[in-house]
Amino acid sequence: MSNKLTHEEQEALVISEDPEHPANLISELCREFYKLGWVTGTGGGISIRQGEHVYLAPSGVQKERIKPEHIFVLPFAQSSVPRPGSKRDFLRIPSKKGLTESQCTPLFWNAFTMREAGACIHTHSQHAVMLTLLHPRDAQSFKISHQEMIKGVRIGGVGKTLSFFNTLEIPIIDNTAVEEDLTESMAAAMEKYPDAPAILVRRHGVYVWGNTWEQAKTQSECLDYLFEIAVKMLLAKLPLVGDN
Repeated sequence: MSNKLTHEEQEALVISEDPEHPANLISELCREFYKLGWVTGTGGGISIRQGEHVYLAPSGVQKERIKPEHIFVLPFAQSSVPRPGSKRDFLRIPSKKGLTESQCTPLFWNAFTMREAGACIHTHSQHAVMLTLLHPRDAQSFKISHQEMIKGVRIGGVGKTLSFFNTLEIPIIDNTAVEEDLTESMAAAMEKYPDAPAILVRRHGVYVWGNTWEQAKTQSECLDYLFEIAVKMLLAKLPLVGDN
């Protein structure tokens, strides 16, 4: 369902000279994430909540070529909480043919509603994928401690930053054939691990959130570093937890 805004009102939601406007930020950040190899092949993305509006990167477009006019805008106050297969309320749908709403939408909403996050980033980081593959098939979480970059990660993704001596724990959930079908297992993992700042998806990638886009980006970078070094430590048969 789309709200009854005029064409001019809809375009005003995404066209701005302010570089900090969510539509401009999403376009810029997706280009940077593409360079990092996080959002190749149109996969991955980011959503930013600003007040009562949610800005969403589209599916079906090369992430390094996203423009502000490609951004979907939704009211945060939906007729019903987004779930797999549910209808969404839109304030703006891009006019460009071939663009579709991201299948990550209900997963982003998990971060917005369960953690009151202001932004959520989804990447297909190879470090995240390899980490899940190096863990036993029945492993429910990843743990690491005594690493400097842990200090850039927040409790629950939105609380105080962790210390060098804290143990970071992130749940691992199994992948599904259709991305939005991860919604319930992600929500269950967030409930079980309230201090986790992210969710790893086996053979897929990671979801990271924060109070703001800056915090979500910072934590995504810190976590990717930790995933990479954890992979190297596991291959070198070094323990992930402890200072040995």
